[in-house]
Formats: sequence, C-alpha cells, structure tokens
Amino acid sequence: MTVYSINLGIGWASSGVEYAQAYRAEIFRELQLPAKFIFTDLFQTENLQHFTSNIGFKDEEIIWLYSFFTDLKIAPTSYSRSQLEASFAAPVQRTEVGVKLVRYHFSEDFYINASLCGPEEAYVQRVEYVVKGKLIRKDYYSYTKVFTEFYAPVNDKPQLYQRHFYNEDGSLAYEEVLYNQKSTFRFPDRILNGKEALIAYMLEKLNLTSQDILLLDRATGIGQAVFAHKGVAKLAVVIHAEHYNAKGTDDYNVLWNNYYEYQFTNAHLVDAFITSTEKQKEVLDQQFKTYTKHQPRIYAIPVGSLDQLRRPDQARKPYSLMTSSRLASEKHIDWLVNAVIEARKTLPELTFDIYGEGGERRKLTEMIEAADAKEYIQLKGHQQLTEVYKNYQVYLTASTSEGFGLTLMEAVGSGLPLIGLDVPYGNQTFVEDGKNGYLIPRPEADDPAYMTQAFSDKIRTYYQANRTEEAQEASYQKAEPFLHEHLAQLWAAFVEEVGHA
Repeated sequence: MTVYSINLGIGWASSGVEYAQAYRAEIFRELQLPAKFIFTDLFQTENLQHFTSNIGFKDEEIIWLYSFFTDLKIAPTSYSRSQLEASFAAPVQRTEVGVKLVRYHFSEDFYINASLCGPEEAYVQRVEYVVKGKLIRKDYYSYTKVFTEFYAPVNDKPQLYQRHFYNEDGSLAYEEVLYNQKSTFRFPDRILNGKEALIAYMLEKLNLTSQDILLLDRATGIGQAVFAHKGVAKLAVVIHAEHYNAKGTDDYNVLWNNYYEYQFTNAHLVDAFITSTEKQKEVLDQQFKTYTKHQPRIYAIPVGSLDQLRRPDQARKPYSLMTSSRLASEKHIDWLVNAVIEARKTLPELTFDIYGEGGERRKLTEMIEAADAKEYIQLKGHQQLTEVYKNYQVYLTASTSEGFGLTLMEAVGSGLPLIGLDVPYGNQTFVEDGKNGYLIPRPEADDPAYMTQAFSDKIRTYYQANRTEEAQEASYQKAEPFLHEHLAQLWAAFVEEVGHA
C-alpha cells in the first residue's frame, strides 16, 4: 500500500499546499506508511530537487512526471563545469564569466551560455546554444543531462518544437513534439497526445492496487486524467482553500470554487474529501445534502501540526508585531503596514516585521519608505520561523480567506495572540475573540481606509487592555489540539478506513 499525493508545481516561495504536503510526509514517515509526492509541472528554471528538499521532502519520496519514464533519480544538481567543458567538440576561443553564468565562445557566430548553481557556482544547471544570434538548443542537468529542448527561429523569435528526455547512460527515453501549443509524446511502444495522456500512462505504470490511495492536492489541467485512470485505487480530494463563493450562492444554487468544481460535480467517483477544519467539513457536508445527490465521506484533518509548544527563552520584545505569508495582493499586507503606521501615533514603541517573499515586495517597500517607517517596519524575506515566532508579542493577518493557515497555527503554538478578519476558516479556528486576540468584522466590499482603522484600533486595544500573559496562555490552549500526535492519529485512522474500505 502506498499513498500518492498529486500536485502541480513547487518553488522557493512555496504555498500552503506544498507545506501541507511536507507536514504530511513527516507524519507518514513516522507512521511508516509508504508515501510518494508527484509533481506534474515541467521545471526549467531550477532543478525540482532543490525546491522539494528545501521544505523537507526526501529525494526518494518524489516522483516527477517527466523523469518517471526514465531511469534518472531525483537528485541535486552536481554536473560540474569541468564535465561540461570536457564534452565540448571544439576548442573554446574565449570565456566570459558573470553572476551564475559563464559564456563560452567557439567562434564569432557560436557561443554557449551555462547557468551555474551550487557552492562557488561549481555546477551547471542549464546550457543554451546560440548560433548567429539565434537560440537553437537548451540542455538541462541534475547529476547528468535530464532533457534537451530544440528551438527554431519563427518571426525572428525562438520557437520550441521538440524535447528529448534521457536515461542515465544518455540514451533517449522518449520525446515530446510541440506544434500549435499541443504536445505529442513518442515512446518506443506508443504515441500519446497531450499531457493528460502522459499522466494517464504514469498512473497505468504505477500498477495501483485497491489499497493504494491517491490524494489530489491540485487538479488544474490534470484532474480528469486522474479521475479517469486511477483504476482500483482509492481517490481522496484535499481542499486547501474556501471551496465556494458565498455571494454567488443562494437557497437553490451553490457556486463552487473553480478549482474544485470538477471534483464536486464528480463526487460519486471520490472515496473521500479532506478539509482542514471541522467548520469547513460541516459547511461542505451540508452543501452536498442541499445542492447535490451526493453524500461523500468528508474528513477534517489539519494540514499541519506542532511538534511542541514553544515558549520564549527570554522576554519577548515589547510592542513587537509580526506577520508571515507570500507577499501577494490577496494577503493585504498593505493594510497592515498602514495600520501599524497609524497605531504608532499612540504607541510609539511599536515595531512590525514582515516575513515572506512575493510580487508585492516592491510596493510594500515603497509604502514603508514613503511613510519614513523603515526603522520600525521591516521586510525580513523568507526565513525558517520555527524558533522566531516566540520572540514576538502579536501576530497580524489581513488575509480575507484561509483554508487553514499554517502560519496561524505556528503563531499560536508559540503563544502569539492573533489579530485578523472574522473570515473562514483559519482565523475562526485559531482566534477566540477577546481572549487570544481579535476578529475584525469584514465589510461586504474591501475598504482600505476601514481596514487600516480597524486593525490600528485593535492593536491599540490589545496593548491598552494590559492582559498580555492571559492572551498568550489562551493561544497556547488553542494550539494544544494541533500537536503532532493528534494529527498522526487522524491520518492513521483515515488511511485505515479509506485504504481498506
């Protein structure tokens, strides 16, 4: 029996889905349950292994769709510059070295760019071949060559028309031909049209049994293939976000989230749905009864757990606030920045640290600089925060929707009271209004001015109430049910019930 978790991609700034899978991997190791994590995106800018190992996966736990049909292993990039240089068929006339890049010139019309990585940029990750100013080929490496892309100039731009995927000995395992943005995969014994057919072939070759479980974490572009080709294996759908649109739902119709609509519509083919909280489970169960003929099994299993409650080694920094998330517009960190600036007018010792990376970094930097707030509001980037939360006094979150909120769990596990919006499901799970923080009513339309004032008011209220220790202990109590042993018990029961049903 094996549990397969199916996802699309992963990156340096991973989402809650990938972190949920990393927690799950740790639980499965402890339970000695064989587990694999399947990623179906094509990775070109970075070796997949670098992303997965970064958040705690073991190499042998990872399946990459595109290398699955080869004998290559998931491994860090270790193909060296000297190996690349030894493969050159012609002498190098001159070399240019830049940041994470070296360019080898073989003639006036032909050069090779090698993208470097690793300590002292010793390893080669990608090589580009350029002839007469035209890109003609790219090679991708881990410990050996993984795949090659071939390009032809079309309207003076490089157009990808073919990929070759290799075995360890350099032999061709299979190829992908691209035409009009459609892919055809050619194997020695078959031709597959489209990525969904490739996924179906992978599922076929996994030889799934009736005791194997597929956990579908993301379904965009792959859901139908998984449903159609799971065979006798059990299928469970993991719900990581709000699953419906409340404004588009009435007594007669429900507007499902686009990411889950296919799964809900075909719920009769699903052995179980998994929500992150009991509240979401109750809502989804009632919606199935009200709007559909389906009555599927629904489990509530938190996406993460705490190995222990963490208490500070020394006094927390007074008036210290923090948040942690992707720097994305839907996280509304700009509201928090403005709220802290406003609250500091009456609480001049306030500081606010923002952890995470994302597309909003420049905007937030400009806001902080414009307000001359760099001394007390700082962007800390992406960091490991396990031992960091306990140094702060309050956690702020302005996200308008959290299916669970791993950072919220980690924050209360370090005794931080939370101030956030009264929205499903994370805030309502981890915050008891007035005891370990505050829940701010959310108006029908997002109003930045209202949000700024509401958050700044609650920050002031918290500190003026002068019950810091009580609020911190209340957060520790909220965190108790999310300790590791409880989550392990839930997963063990789930696998036993679903896998042997």
